[in-house]
Amino acid sequence: MALGHQFPSLHCQPQDHIKMVQHLIERCLLFNMSRDDCIKTLAKHASIDPIVTLTVWKELLKENKDFFQEYFQANSPRHLSTNQPDYNCITRKDFE
Repeated sequence: MALGHQFPSLHCQPQDHIKMVQHLIERCLLFNMSRDDCIKTLAKHASIDPIVTLTVWKELLKENKDFFQEYFQANSPRHLSTNQPDYNCITRKDFE
């Protein structure tokens, strides 16, 4: 048996898998990640199929238009400082 946090498999209830992906996307947003960075990070560190992340992202975007409008504006290149997080240092523990 593997030690550590076990991510739900696709054999779990679909709504549980979606909620887990939503939670992981929210964690990515805390790191000020773009959609593409989030998709790549979840694929690499949480083994989430990119199409699943993209689908959940799009639904979150539809449901939270005001939040994402402010988020994108705050994270646009002209508003970003040079002290951006290094996404390469993010580990699996950040998603547990």
